[in-house]
Amino acid sequence: MDEADGIDTRQRLVVIGNGMAGARVVEEVLERGGGDQFAITVFGEEPHGNYNRIMLSHVLAGEEHEDDIVLNSHDWYADNGVVLRAGVRVVRIDTHAKVVHAADGTTAPYDQLVIATGSRSFVPPMTGLYQAEEQLIPGVFGFRTIDDTRAMLAAAAEHDKAVVVGGGLLGLEAARALQGHGLAVEVVHAGTHLMNQQLGAEAGAILAKSVEALGIVVHLATRTTEVIGPDRVRGVVLADGRAIDADMLVLAAGIRPVTEVALMSGIEVERGVVVDDQLRTDDPDVYAVGECAQHRGELYGLVAPVWEQARVLADLLTGTDPDAEYHGSRTATKLKVAGVDVATMGISRPERDSDEFLVISEPKRGVHLSVVVRDDKLIGATLLGDTRKVAYLTQAFDRGTPLPEERIKLLVDLSDGAAEVGVAELPHDSQVCNCNGVTKGAICEAVAGGCGSVGAVMDKTRAGKGCGSCKGLVKQVVEWAADGDVVEDPAASWYVPGIPMAKPELMAAIRERGLLSPSAVFAALAPGGAEDAKSKMGLTSLLRMIWGKDAVQENDAKFINDRVHGNIQRDGTFSVVPQIKGGVTTPAQLRKIADVAEKYEVPMVKITGGQRIDLLGVRKEDLPAMWNDLGMPSGYAYGKSFRTVKTCVGSDFCRFGLGDSTQLGIDLETRFQGIESPAKMKMAVVGCPRNCAEAYVKDVGVVAVGNGKWEVYVGGAAGASIRKGDLLATVDSPEAVMELSGRFMQYYRENANWLERTYDFVPRIGLEKIKAVLLEDSEGICAELDANMQQSIDAYTDPWGQDGKAPATPGQFRTALPLVELPLVPVR
Repeated sequence: MDEADGIDTRQRLVVIGNGMAGARVVEEVLERGGGDQFAITVFGEEPHGNYNRIMLSHVLAGEEHEDDIVLNSHDWYADNGVVLRAGVRVVRIDTHAKVVHAADGTTAPYDQLVIATGSRSFVPPMTGLYQAEEQLIPGVFGFRTIDDTRAMLAAAAEHDKAVVVGGGLLGLEAARALQGHGLAVEVVHAGTHLMNQQLGAEAGAILAKSVEALGIVVHLATRTTEVIGPDRVRGVVLADGRAIDADMLVLAAGIRPVTEVALMSGIEVERGVVVDDQLRTDDPDVYAVGECAQHRGELYGLVAPVWEQARVLADLLTGTDPDAEYHGSRTATKLKVAGVDVATMGISRPERDSDEFLVISEPKRGVHLSVVVRDDKLIGATLLGDTRKVAYLTQAFDRGTPLPEERIKLLVDLSDGAAEVGVAELPHDSQVCNCNGVTKGAICEAVAGGCGSVGAVMDKTRAGKGCGSCKGLVKQVVEWAADGDVVEDPAASWYVPGIPMAKPELMAAIRERGLLSPSAVFAALAPGGAEDAKSKMGLTSLLRMIWGKDAVQENDAKFINDRVHGNIQRDGTFSVVPQIKGGVTTPAQLRKIADVAEKYEVPMVKITGGQRIDLLGVRKEDLPAMWNDLGMPSGYAYGKSFRTVKTCVGSDFCRFGLGDSTQLGIDLETRFQGIESPAKMKMAVVGCPRNCAEAYVKDVGVVAVGNGKWEVYVGGAAGASIRKGDLLATVDSPEAVMELSGRFMQYYRENANWLERTYDFVPRIGLEKIKAVLLEDSEGICAELDANMQQSIDAYTDPWGQDGKAPATPGQFRTALPLVELPLVPVR
């Protein structure tokens, strides 16, 4: 800008495409001081800012909210002096006049132009796919944008069965996400094995077994040739003539570069926009990056090569390095596919007779490991189901370092200490975050530059902001670089991510302002009143604890389990677990359960570890009638709540019994049934230290020790974590057990983090402090704890206790699975 006469003398840089490639080029240019050199204009066909497309499957699964995957908001562009033309499509480039023409009739002149148009979902040819004017018929979805994801989420709430075309990464992620919303899902894949672009046949076959074990049906080596309609999707027909009924069809059969703008403008296009090592097209002032760019015959669909291209191009445009060149990328990825850990790098099979190929395959465990070695260098690796060696192999692959003579050490730890590379030994240029191309050196520079917390480093470098699989390693590098002097992220103390308050402060504000619903809490306490999807479930639990029956229920602020009062299974059905207090039942109860199981054709009746009977495979639409027929209270096997009390036989029958554990267990479960909690709570009572009901490893465990005395243990665990509970106190009556157990649970409810189990809570707070508070009343709150617990007990209502209760929403118990399986006749 010429300050004397107000004329902008900067060069005009125009970027076509506001996806991850185009926006990254702009970021890299700005980081090199390019804001002083260029007046930057970005055209984006979508109306949004820049977002992390990698995380769309997490948004579809409900694990992330779309707000959480935004990389650059509209404000970011304005703050950096970048003109964003969001929702405006470019239709032509006049390379002679150096002007870009947009679909809305506007133009933009340029000195340097970057094409970053990305790719679109490939739509396989199928009969019946389109309505008039080339519109997809209702029920057909691509899976490429936020708008696609929004549409799929809306449809998932109203539909029952989906067919996903494509068994690659995106298709499998879509299938698993939709299954999580209660849909039955089938995957149709043209390849002979899943993820055939990344995995060999053996690994693909093992992955297919793992996916099918989740309840997802897989069809291989076939195509979808016809959509059954015509007004909406009613099913599909496969190449062999088989018909599959469905009301959703998701197209995830790969991507194709978007090259029309370049092609129509006379720029050289083959499979993609052809570029040289400086990412130039055949026009010296036009560049291309990302999924639309074809470099040395290669197209890249991973984000790491895009970041490399963006850095090279920014160096060239700003003059930071006029000789910068891009020579292609060695791709390495680590991700989780439908819940299965997968890491791939380089090639999956040997290509020369002299290549070494080592394979360890354990289909029963769902594990397949292989490496390809050439001239003592690692040129390829596949890790499926067990990725413990990924750090070691990634460094060997990236750096071409010599390998151990015993090749098996590449895949198996033979006590050489090489299973993981220590953070201190990682080279400075080792890539820690593959998604965003962040090295150990970049993280260390961020720490040296003043980033004192893990969150600050992630915001600065974007490490861990892709798929998230590297967050643990990022944390280790930050702690090492800071020599242990790491500041805790401010958000680490917040009870839920959307409200900047610790739990005590949040509870006080809720009580003071009389906030009864999650939406009221957001409106009063969230920055700008913005709602945060990831905070809703935690707030619902907290409000129930604070207000009891006065809390206002909002259905969109509950887990699926809480919305329908049942535990969702991997195939979209639910489990029904009636309450059987202390594991004690009667012939009449058993007879009723058996009658109901037969009436509703329950696929499995299971005795649970909590001494109850689990009816598995129940269709959602059958839940109300089934519970009505049972006439038994809910066992709360699905809730973040107090669940069950396990007991042994006790003193009435057992010759070793020192106390009536059975009756005490029944009394405890009666008192605390269904109490809302930050996480699930399980309890057990045993009549002697022989511990037949495993009381030592429960959230609260009670042990009879003779002479009328009972020991109360807290913070035990016997799941993925194993921890013997800590002895809180020895009391001399069942009534004292009831009081102390309730007091501990209320203290836990009021002070634990959301989803923090007691076995983490007790060590965090410290046993001595807990004893002081609960036994000595050191903080003067015991009476308040007792009263608050009693308030929750008084507010308890069994969710199935009202016959004919109306659903909370019209779709609360909508059909989840097809009621009748009939052969479909294609409509022609």
